[in-house]
Amino acid sequence: MTDEQHLQLAQLNVGRLRAPLESPLIRDFVEGLEPINALAEASPGFVWRLQTDEGDATAIRPYDDDLVLVNLSVWASVTALSDFVYRTAHSDFLRRRRDWFEKPTEPIHCLWWVEHGHRPTVVEAVERLAHLRANGSTDFAFTFRDARDPVPR
Repeated sequence: MTDEQHLQLAQLNVGRLRAPLESPLIRDFVEGLEPINALAEASPGFVWRLQTDEGDATAIRPYDDDLVLVNLSVWASVTALSDFVYRTAHSDFLRRRRDWFEKPTEPIHCLWWVEHGHRPTVVEAVERLAHLRANGSTDFAFTFRDARDPVPR
């Protein structure tokens, strides 16, 4: 393996729901989770995603707000993640995010490089997002717009 192959891309995104998961307002989002997650898992470059025994991460609440959901995954590269996010049916789901989630007032996603095989914890991911919010894009946590090349360790 080359140095770059020793690294994979972790991503976290969060969102505050406009209503509880049980609400009819959120129904389309909830019904779309399984097919979108299956699409992610079948996408080139997908490595891993955070999930409970139910198959999603909607029960994981690292913030003191039950309406904040998290999505945490690992990908082979920025390109692989970007292709999934913006060039598959996920993009239709993404366009509807304002139907289900409040408009954010601060960054809601971050990316960072992890060693091949590392599965980031929710605590680690939340720390990365907090760092991005406080410091902007750095090698520790960055955005698609400011994507960093993998830095061999």
